[in-house]
Amino acid sequence: MTANLFSNNRLPGPNRLPGLDTLRALAIIVVMAFHLDGLLPDIVGPVERYGWMGVDLFFVLSGYLIGSQLLKGVRDGRGISLLDFYRKRAYRILPAYLVVLALYVFWPLWREAPGISPLWQFLTFTENFFVDYSVNHAFSHVWSLCVEEHFYLLLPLIVLVLSRRAAAWKTITVLAFFVALGLAIRSYEYFHVLLPMGRDSDDFSVRYIERIYYPTYTRLDGLLAGVALALMRIFRPGWWSAILKRANWLLGGGIALMALTLWIFADRLGPTGTVIGFPLMAIALAMLVMAAADRRSWFGRVRIPGARLVATLAYSLYLTHKEIAHLDVLWLPKVMDARDWKTVGVLVVSCLAAAALFYVTIERPFLALRDRREGRAVANLDQEALIEPAL
Repeated sequence: MTANLFSNNRLPGPNRLPGLDTLRALAIIVVMAFHLDGLLPDIVGPVERYGWMGVDLFFVLSGYLIGSQLLKGVRDGRGISLLDFYRKRAYRILPAYLVVLALYVFWPLWREAPGISPLWQFLTFTENFFVDYSVNHAFSHVWSLCVEEHFYLLLPLIVLVLSRRAAAWKTITVLAFFVALGLAIRSYEYFHVLLPMGRDSDDFSVRYIERIYYPTYTRLDGLLAGVALALMRIFRPGWWSAILKRANWLLGGGIALMALTLWIFADRLGPTGTVIGFPLMAIALAMLVMAAADRRSWFGRVRIPGARLVATLAYSLYLTHKEIAHLDVLWLPKVMDARDWKTVGVLVVSCLAAAALFYVTIERPFLALRDRREGRAVANLDQEALIEPAL
């Protein structure tokens, strides 16, 4: 079945980096485990607890890959076509998203929770700014796609402006500004808005989600770290090569820093994680992405069985996994209540099947249409076409 679903050269060969596939597959798996808390065996509890970090891994991947697409045009003298960039993003993101959104609107059984935000918030990708999380949980995981959309909107404009009179200090200043902005806003919100409520307050965690965890301006660290990687690879290839000569050390350092991040976020809503945890995690994940993004490193060459398939289906998995799990609970209550490995099997099969259906009937046809409009063969799709958007 897999060979039939993904035949016709839909998955590119030499340009496909297995290390990035591994990271993308890992990201969606841990995010799903986090969202499906309460359905999985107790043994996967640590994955459920920290699975939200998979979103930050997606952010780093998107920053690196989308940044690379834009910066290559600047380096090669082609410049940036905003219309072309936005059109490609629309073909990649909107078809599957709008179909899922239509299911939420016209088939209430599809909703994993009864409360849902107004339609305009989803159509304008502002759910992450205006959600009332105390009431509306259905399709709330779209907050991260909203962050991605804002990133897609602003990054090419910033690159276009900076590239007119390029200077390293300008780029560093812009990156530092957005990192500092996130630090400042998270600090203010936490110490001056949330803490006065009291951490034992019922509203604390809800307001934390709404004011710190979801908004774009507080969650740019991973995207910025990915863009920094793209800048190094495109404009400082000597630095990139020198670092990757010690790729195993880079990988080990990333794992060690990630372990520190896990320790910091043991208190997920605590002040240390809120203020400095996100940039530290972004650096750790950027080190892992760098180690995975070059075939000269061991991690960039290793192929994990099944990772390519899961990576390809990641966007559809992201859009549908909570809803499919909800339907599993409704239709197979005894199996789902057991919370054993049969439960896991049902979730894996049903979520992958739904994602494959969305990929084959919606994602792939629109990507093919995009390619035909560009006058190029489907086989010429590169890594970036499949390793975004993030979640």
